[in-house]
Amino acid sequence: MIRPELAEKLRPWAETGAALAATGFGLWVFWLGGWVFWPLGGLIAAASAAWALDARRRMRFLHDGLGPGMVELDEGAIRYLSPNRLLGGEIGLRELTEIRLMRLNGRSHWRLKSGAGEALLIPVDARGAEFLAGAFATLPGIDMGRVAAALAPEAPTIQTVWTRPARARLT
Repeated sequence: MIRPELAEKLRPWAETGAALAATGFGLWVFWLGGWVFWPLGGLIAAASAAWALDARRRMRFLHDGLGPGMVELDEGAIRYLSPNRLLGGEIGLRELTEIRLMRLNGRSHWRLKSGAGEALLIPVDARGAEFLAGAFATLPGIDMGRVAAALAPEAPTIQTVWTRPARARLT
């Protein structure tokens, strides 16, 4: 019923659209009124609005997956499998102390640094890199709005988007 080209363009907006529809449903329930429907509708609308905001922010992590290499998340570790054997590696989320976004040769890369000083460069458009949003969201004190804003084309060339808070340092 919908043209394939249009369906392909709308696919990234599917989760955001579903969240906005759920927000509308929550507002409709709230509009019904009464002691039961006001809190229920407000709760549905608030939770759905938060879901819509999160879905919209995660949309920036979606790419065509045509960049070099592949990202895997496995048991609290981020693994980058690179076509170049020298660039791949693995870093645990618990060991992560800093995340930077850098633009090198016109391509954006995540630079993940561990407490031991090891660094891992992951292209933003590598296959599976969209799953990094979920991994980053588990880090203490991270502002996902700041991380999503860093992915904007007009953002600075190098920027630190997260550092592990001092009270959350590993011993």
